[in-house]
Amino acid sequence: MNLSYPEAALAAALVVAAGFLAGFAWRRRFFEGKIADIESYAQRIITDAQKDVVTIKKEAHLQGQELVFRMKSDMEREAGERRQDLKRQEERLIQKEETFERRTGEVARREADSARNEAELVRREKELIDRGEDAMRIHQEASLRLERAAQLTAQEAKEELLRSMEEQAVHEGGLMIRRVEAEARETANKKAREVLALAVKRYAGDYVAEHTISVVTLPNEEMKGRIIGREGRNIRAIEAATGVDLIVDDTPEAVILSSFSPYRREIARLALEKLISDGRIHPTRIEEVVTKVTEEMESTMKEIGKEAAFDVGVHGIHPQLERHLGRLRFRTSYAQNVLQHSIEVAFLCGIMAAELGQNVKQAKRAGLLHDIGKAVDHEEEGPHGLIGAEIARRHGESDEVVHAIMAHHEDVPPQSVLDVLVQAADTLSGARPGARREMLETYVKRLEDLERVAGSFSGIAKTYAIQAGREVRIIVNSDLVSDDMAAVLANDICRRVEKEMAYPGQIKVTVIRETRAVSYAK
Repeated sequence: MNLSYPEAALAAALVVAAGFLAGFAWRRRFFEGKIADIESYAQRIITDAQKDVVTIKKEAHLQGQELVFRMKSDMEREAGERRQDLKRQEERLIQKEETFERRTGEVARREADSARNEAELVRREKELIDRGEDAMRIHQEASLRLERAAQLTAQEAKEELLRSMEEQAVHEGGLMIRRVEAEARETANKKAREVLALAVKRYAGDYVAEHTISVVTLPNEEMKGRIIGREGRNIRAIEAATGVDLIVDDTPEAVILSSFSPYRREIARLALEKLISDGRIHPTRIEEVVTKVTEEMESTMKEIGKEAAFDVGVHGIHPQLERHLGRLRFRTSYAQNVLQHSIEVAFLCGIMAAELGQNVKQAKRAGLLHDIGKAVDHEEEGPHGLIGAEIARRHGESDEVVHAIMAHHEDVPPQSVLDVLVQAADTLSGARPGARREMLETYVKRLEDLERVAGSFSGIAKTYAIQAGREVRIIVNSDLVSDDMAAVLANDICRRVEKEMAYPGQIKVTVIRETRAVSYAK
């Protein structure tokens, strides 16, 4: 169908208009659907929000109830605790009240007892006064009867008695003076020697205290690490080889050797000094050096013993005895060096022997060797006096010296002046002030034992250990112990102290008895 141009244009315009109207209608329906969806979604949001509001209100209500319950529980617990505190305070107050009432009752009872005691004292005082008056009357009657029987007055009898006693005292005094003068002439030389010996006992030589530690100086702080070694193997090797504890602490450039054996401590000190100077420190080298130092110590001990004998002036001692003397350099007794003690005893024996006209060389020899048994007493059974005597006998010492060694602690009874000299010198060297020291625990225990032994007898009121345990003073009850019994008691206490206790030197026992007369003026 052929259309003209105007008709075609009109048809095209109609088609465009129809398309526009159709598109507009579609878009309207589309937006209306979207609006409906949006409104539906908004409605759902509002509904969900309303439901959330309800849920939140319920949760808030539950939390509030839970908070209220918890606060209520806390308040109830605090109230319970306060009630318990109040109850405890109430119980304490009740106990204090009961204690106060009990003490009040005791005070009242004591006051009643005091009143009864006072009444009893008044009654006894009256009885004593009455008895005194009766005794005075009986004495006067007896004096009158004696005067009538002797036909002398009391004054005349007293003068006669005094004259007779005076004549007897003059006679006995003259006899005593003559006897004392005779004894003085006979024993003057002996007394003079005793005075000299006592004066010698006042001698006090130098004394160097030995300790249980030695200090080895290091060239630098780095050496401490080399001594300890990797994982401590070097220090363990040193301790195992020497038996000495090594202490490596913050002390600058020094380590400490600790041991109760001065001999092992000296070996460890010398070995450690050699290792430090050598620079090679490892377990194998440590064992080699300790073995070498131990062998060198044997010759060192011989030299020390030989030097000690030379200083004292004793010659011809067997080399084995010199070795034992050197070993005493590394032995202590109550912190006193035994070799220094032996040298001191030798000098004292020599001085006293010279004053008493005895053999000086023999006395020095016995004094120097008296403790030789202490060098080996840890290896053999028995007292060191008997052990030392056997050693001296085996190495050619004389019978007199051997017996003095045995008798210096009375393992056998003394038989000669030499035995007594060695005993006296040994006691002096060990008991003089500053010679020996004890540990605090041992010292306190010895004082307690001394007071316990002294107080174990009947009739003793108090005991006091004084003068560092060198004296004990005993105060006795004068009603139970008489003057004669006091002397016997002092002797008995001495015997028991000797039997039950071990102590250096001697202990003085003093028994004090006094009578007190007490009266009251009213």
